Amino acid sequence: MAWAELPGMAFAAFLSIITARHGRLLAALTLALAAAGPAAAQAAEEPALPFQHFLVGDPADVVPLRMSLPSLVLMGGGRSVPDAFRWMIERSGGGNFVVLRAAGNDAYNDYLYALGGLSSVETLVIPSREAASHPFVLSRVRQADALFIAGGNQGDYVRYWKDTPLDRAIHELADHNVPVAGFSAGLAILGEYAFTAERGAIRSAAAMADPFDQAITLSHDFLALPALRNVITDSHFDTRDRMGRLITFMSRLVSEGRTDTVRGIGVGSGAALLVEDGWAERVGGGPVYFLETSTAPEVLQPRLPLTHRGIRIQRLESGRFDMQRWAGKDAQLNQYSVSVVNGMLDPHDAGERSQ
Repeated sequence: MAWAELPGMAFAAFLSIITARHGRLLAALTLALAAAGPAAAQAAEEPALPFQHFLVGDPADVVPLRMSLPSLVLMGGGRSVPDAFRWMIERSGGGNFVVLRAAGNDAYNDYLYALGGLSSVETLVIPSREAASHPFVLSRVRQADALFIAGGNQGDYVRYWKDTPLDRAIHELADHNVPVAGFSAGLAILGEYAFTAERGAIRSAAAMADPFDQAITLSHDFLALPALRNVITDSHFDTRDRMGRLITFMSRLVSEGRTDTVRGIGVGSGAALLVEDGWAERVGGGPVYFLETSTAPEVLQPRLPLTHRGIRIQRLESGRFDMQRWAGKDAQLNQYSVSVVNGMLDPHDAGERSQ
């Protein structure tokens, strides 16, 4: 079939895919379009698609033999963790690896495809609720055999994706044991609770000084994925000193009565937490912290420093961690407790013990 005979939307989608991947072909395609006649000119006048799509490999739908257990990957950001991606590819059974983001480019495509074992890698840039409802986007996501939510701004993900057909499609993948991963901002939205950063970032010192600072925006039940119930996550945990702000988020959640026990996971830069059937294992170079509290803070009021004592912390060094029991098994853990007193982390309450 000639290009001029393609329906308008189909031609526009085709042109979007080709030019996104090979921008230097745009001039040649434009000349061919002009020569194709009135039907092609009409197709060119179709509204621009509300998303971007980048592809390497063969995107034909495949039915791989994948693992029968639910799996997640929590990446702290800063740098990629190849072992975590290989773990995802193995559990996907090969097939189509889909990357989601609200801004950016196809930087992951060639990198992931070069790891081997995949039919295709494609990136969808989804910068609006319109894009998050587009049939083409939903079709590609639903055919994913592994799904990776890249870094960026988690506020965009909440604004553009929450309570959309894309939101539901991601949950459908998780329900069918398709491995799902998040990196940095993508990690921040994986838990039942999330710091959305819709009013910008906040540092630990500012959060503990005023736990109701306008920058602290918390979301509930965006991506409530398996093993992350009652959990709020944070990324770049070590390099950006985020212990104080994660404790503040947890203090807010437990005081609001949403849950009796709040758990937090802080993943360091360069680290990844591999979760399969409720068991977690750390890979990469950074630390992973598991936090838990079931007590209400002593002082939690607007414009007053936070006081919250006895936050239990376990830092996973090696071995496996039981996400249901919130305890290690054959694991090396550093266990201790931390208090926030008058807006400051109390160093006298941080005596560590190993297990």
